[in-house]
Amino acid sequence: MTELSPARRRELRANAHHLHPVATIAGNGLTPSVVAEIERCLQAHELIKIKVNGADRHQRETLLAEVCAQTDAAAVQHIGTILVIWRERRDEDSASSSPAPAAAPARPSAKAKSAKAFAANARRTAMIQAAADKKRAAARGSRKGFAPGRAPSSGSRKP
Repeated sequence: MTELSPARRRELRANAHHLHPVATIAGNGLTPSVVAEIERCLQAHELIKIKVNGADRHQRETLLAEVCAQTDAAAVQHIGTILVIWRERRDEDSASSSPAPAAAPARPSAKAKSAKAFAANARRTAMIQAAADKKRAAARGSRKGFAPGRAPSSGSRKP
């Protein structure tokens, strides 16, 4: 288990504030599948929250120590039913025990996926914003007594 300096722990607590729990430890306790999920999440995010259901404070502290020992992570915070742990991301080469086949296609890096998703999200947001602007302009035009494409009314009616 890695030890953290007080300053680093404070920084990690601040960074974890907005996170949501990615794993839940429930009635079955710390099963191998839960540990595997925690491992995957630590590799992907480094800093994660874990929700513990149905355990008292002492049991949660024991679970926190056990999770940290099994995943080689550092305990950042235990507040209520939420455990916060951190582990530096491991290299992909040392994490996998068997080498990848030579014929396997190269997978894009996580940063490339993120950039692609970011660009798609930016385009989607721009389209939504443009549609909202168009709708607001049409609403403003109809309140002034005329709608786009129609001639303005004179304001007086003939009986």
